[in-house]
Amino acid sequence: MSATPTQEQKPSKLTCIQTLTPPASYSTPYKKPISKTDEILFYFSQSTAKSRPSPVWSCSWSHDGTILATCHGRPDPAIRLWKYLQGKFTLMATIREDSDDNTNSARTIRSVKFAPTPSNVRGILAAASFDGTVSIWEDFSKESSTSSHDGNMANGWECTAQLEGHENEVKDVAWNTTGTLLASCGRDKSVWIWECFLPGTIGGEGNGSSGPNGGEGDFECLAVLQSHEGDVKSIAFAPSHGQFGDGDEILLSASYDDTIRCWAEDAGDWYCALTLKGVHSSTIWSLGISASGMRMVSGSADKSLAIWRCYTAAEKQELMDDNDDDMNNNNDDEGMHSDGVWKCIGKLPDAHSQPIYSIDCSGTRTGHGRICSGGGDDCINVYREINGGTTDSPLFAVDATAKSAHTGDVNCVKWHPIDGKIIASAGDDGFVKIWSYDL
Repeated sequence: MSATPTQEQKPSKLTCIQTLTPPASYSTPYKKPISKTDEILFYFSQSTAKSRPSPVWSCSWSHDGTILATCHGRPDPAIRLWKYLQGKFTLMATIREDSDDNTNSARTIRSVKFAPTPSNVRGILAAASFDGTVSIWEDFSKESSTSSHDGNMANGWECTAQLEGHENEVKDVAWNTTGTLLASCGRDKSVWIWECFLPGTIGGEGNGSSGPNGGEGDFECLAVLQSHEGDVKSIAFAPSHGQFGDGDEILLSASYDDTIRCWAEDAGDWYCALTLKGVHSSTIWSLGISASGMRMVSGSADKSLAIWRCYTAAEKQELMDDNDDDMNNNNDDEGMHSDGVWKCIGKLPDAHSQPIYSIDCSGTRTGHGRICSGGGDDCINVYREINGGTTDSPLFAVDATAKSAHTGDVNCVKWHPIDGKIIASAGDDGFVKIWSYDL
């Protein structure tokens, strides 16, 4: 695989067009109510920051691309929700969760993900916490003044559920495509799968609208998966393509143990269908799933980016008949399922000069199929597939790079779900940046 721009096409450009951050001097005590006027959007360079920033660990777009959620670490831990309208961002809410350690402080959130609810249904957000819990927040901002939802709220957002079970820090959360499943993973080496009954979705109570018929989400633990030998850093659902168990989707998990596990459902029980190893030589920090669900991209502390393809059970047999050496690294942990297989079909060994912390594949609605990555070298890269490759051996090139994108690690990069020219990034420098990708 190529890791440099080719002469076939002029490289594209990444340009920072907006920087989202609360004022550097912001120091409102945690217990003071937060109003929209307490924090505003500032457009200024990093050089104006006067105090130690709170790192931004993660960012997530709502399904319709109208809200960007960001989570910030200490000294000012919070979730911030930014309204995106006509190219401009406005801070619409700041959420701070009570810590359980009796310190009268807010708990730190590691990852946030919006549920895939349609635009006419109340917004729902899952937040993974350092204290081992996953909290569910719902947007009741359109409720009437007579609504009973007047408890732990932040500008209309209320915590309606708290999922417990992990022994310590929850690293990541992921929803499946229908919002009927939520997965979480953590430092305790486990992966949890929760069945979700969200308002306005399959099996959910109510229609998800404002008012008395809106309903609230309900959750039930389906499985606790314990096969990894180290922290589980990242999880992602993908289509099963009828090749794994009898469920519509599989769950992929990446770990400190340098492996990726593929989990599948069979008759309601989840099992480890595959352990993918031998491709990365260090922690796998992030996974990205292509729009088709037939490819997966992994980013590692070994500075490499790997491309994987899903093969059918029949294709798997052909690979085994051909004595494909890579098949030795794809183990059926259960030994009793005729599943398909994921195989590494290419690798960018030096995609970054430091660990790769975040990978994101552009969605179906963006229309271009690009991949973006962020790493410990403070850079953001965008990759495109180029001519000359095959389905089993694709060629990729770095199409655009933003060097010194952040002053510190780039912790997260996310394509806008609809506008393929917009990328959001989160960094250790405390900034959330919006990038224009000039094709």
